[in-house]
Amino acid sequence: MSHWVWKRAVAIGLCLLLGAGIGAWLGETWWQRGLAGALAGALIASVCLLLQDTRRARQLLLWLRLDPHAQTREVRLPAMWRSLRGHVRRSWREQDKAVDTERRRFDRLLSAMQASPDGVLILDHEERIEWGNIAASTHFGLDIERDRHQHLVNLLRQPAFLDYLQRGEFGQGVHLPRRDGEGSLMVYVFRYGDQGDKLVLSRDITDIERVDQMRRDFVANVSHEIRTPLTVVSGFIETLSSLCLSEAEQRRYLGMMGQQAQRMQTLIDDLLVLARLEGSPLPPMDRWNDIGTMLAQAEGEARALSQGRHQLSFAAAEPAQIAGAASELASALTNLVGNAIRYTPSGGRIEVRWQPLADGSGEFYVRDDGPGIAREHLARLTERFYRLDRSRSRETGGTGLGLSIVKRVQTRHEGALLIESGEGEGSTFRLRYPAKRIRPADR
Repeated sequence: MSHWVWKRAVAIGLCLLLGAGIGAWLGETWWQRGLAGALAGALIASVCLLLQDTRRARQLLLWLRLDPHAQTREVRLPAMWRSLRGHVRRSWREQDKAVDTERRRFDRLLSAMQASPDGVLILDHEERIEWGNIAASTHFGLDIERDRHQHLVNLLRQPAFLDYLQRGEFGQGVHLPRRDGEGSLMVYVFRYGDQGDKLVLSRDITDIERVDQMRRDFVANVSHEIRTPLTVVSGFIETLSSLCLSEAEQRRYLGMMGQQAQRMQTLIDDLLVLARLEGSPLPPMDRWNDIGTMLAQAEGEARALSQGRHQLSFAAAEPAQIAGAASELASALTNLVGNAIRYTPSGGRIEVRWQPLADGSGEFYVRDDGPGIAREHLARLTERFYRLDRSRSRETGGTGLGLSIVKRVQTRHEGALLIESGEGEGSTFRLRYPAKRIRPADR
């Protein structure tokens, strides 16, 4: 800048000298010549400098009209004008950086809202759609790009929602059926800004309602299962305490009380097993269990339960090992064997086998020639407390939790429970495990 000032002073001095020379040529006296020269020099210098600055200002304006970021030939300017251009360029760069920063923040905010499992719709003061995320499109059956600037009330024709909007009381949400009819939504509306704009949030509560219904059913089933034996035990206690009974009758009543107490104990044990399975870490992949040992253990328990009433057959196609929690794997197998014994009439045949499969996986199967299960019941057999015949289940000592335990064990071991049955055709239950959990026994 100082260099430019000195150059400017020199230019003005030269103009003054030139003016003085012109004045000397025009004037009659030295004083008149000097005064006229100074005035003429100042005038000429001012006009020249004005013309020069005008030309340079025009050059700067031309540069400003162009894209300052483009790789074009730079306009040559004096130091002051170059300094001014540098300040403008820095200001533009700082402004561009600020705009880019805000744009990135805005894009991140939109990305976060797009990733949200909850639906988000932004409406203007006339309830027209300005923006929405993918979840909102799914919940309300909208195409945000197509439906942008459309009135939401024209697209979402659910009476409960229309009444909710018209009332304008947004303190609580409104419960709506999902567009596909397979679940429920909870929708909330919030006002924001000074123009009356609205934010619509939607949440899929299908799973929450399903879990809540399961919880209610579970509590009701447990209460029912425990109430029945408690009623029996209470009745026998009252009978024993109020009546004079023979020793044989007392033994009979005490035996029935013991059966009911055992039934409650079995139910509590199964509930604890389920709770432990749902709350414990996944079974290890490096703990190998011998298939033959598991079959021998299941056979011992089966023969004790059958007491010679059934034809039992246990065998393994070849020695093998399976990775996982030994107690859980044994529980799944013995549950299936126990069910086969309970529901197969005396004299029936029960076959338990281990066999490898072509893809390297393997399976246990438990096959019986009992009465079988109607096919419409197969999909619900693993539900907790689901029974085909409640009275028969009580007679056999079942709790309705055995197959739920088996299903949970299979899930934790990345396996599958396959059921094949038909009324009057017997039943086959398969416990299938992936190849990575199976290896030959000689390793």
